[in-house]
Amino acid sequence: MPTASSLAASIKKQFGVAPLLTEGSGGVFEVTVDGDLIFSKQKEGRFPEDEEILGPLAERA
Repeated sequence: MPTASSLAASIKKQFGVAPLLTEGSGGVFEVTVDGDLIFSKQKEGRFPEDEEILGPLAERA
């Protein structure tokens, strides 16, 4: 969870909101906003770069 925690800290710092981290199993890592999937590790086969998450969040702000 270190990668997820680091990304959560970046989101909190930039947008002032604390993301909800839900621990799972099997290497699942997904980012959703208002029910919309922003990133899926399963689909991409890797963790996201911060900007792949922060960019779409900024567009929604």
